[in-house]
Amino acid sequence: MAEWIEYGYWGLFLAAFLAATIIPFSSDVLLSAMLLGDFEPWKLLVFASVGNWLGGMVSYGMGYLGKWEWIEKYLKVKRQKVERFQDYANRYGSYFALITWLPIVGDPMAIALGFVKTPPLSTAFWMLVGKTLRYVVIIWLTLNGIALFEN
Repeated sequence: MAEWIEYGYWGLFLAAFLAATIIPFSSDVLLSAMLLGDFEPWKLLVFASVGNWLGGMVSYGMGYLGKWEWIEKYLKVKRQKVERFQDYANRYGSYFALITWLPIVGDPMAIALGFVKTPPLSTAFWMLVGKTLRYVVIIWLTLNGIALFEN
């Protein structure tokens, strides 16, 4: 983790980007560690949120360009599951992007949102909102946890 911290805000950006793709990675611990250092919380929020959002949009783009054969072969997702998700996406649309920050299901959901062709702009907006709120909570919990132990 120290290697990532050496790259500062851009290290966090890259970690957050990777964490939002299908690459198993977590940026939460790195963000919390950086909060213990001399980094500005608001800058950490911006770099983490934008990096994670762009990674999520890459996953969305992969889904948008995807084909049934690829989804079934490489992601091991059955057509019935995607068709069921299509029904939900038709009902709730881009709002699903709010929860793409969730562990395990978030990355496949971003791909699925692209695959079922939810509107790109509203999907991007709601994805950014969800991912930013996630990092706001992580920063708040970390800073309040630090304050709890300082008193």
